[in-house]
Amino acid sequence: MALSSENKKEIIKTFSGDEKMSGSSESQVAIFTKRIEYITDHLKKNRKDHSARRGLIQLVSKRKRLLTYVRKNNLESYKQLIKSLNIRESKG
Repeated sequence: MALSSENKKEIIKTFSGDEKMSGSSESQVAIFTKRIEYITDHLKKNRKDHSARRGLIQLVSKRKRLLTYVRKNNLESYKQLIKSLNIRESKG
């Protein structure tokens, strides 16, 4: 795992407002995004690591499900989250 506990606390504080609100959807999406970036960099160096590739696909689909949940419940928060994390908006 690439994220240390200090990095996670900083991400959680940035996206949910409080260090103890690690369960908020916005902070979970941000943590998933950082993990996806790390695994993507790893796969650029290690092209044949298929188990990491499978983990990346699973993380991307988890993040997609959480993003659809956020979009359904709070559209303004969704737009702000997409913009701050530089994620492309899905067309579905």
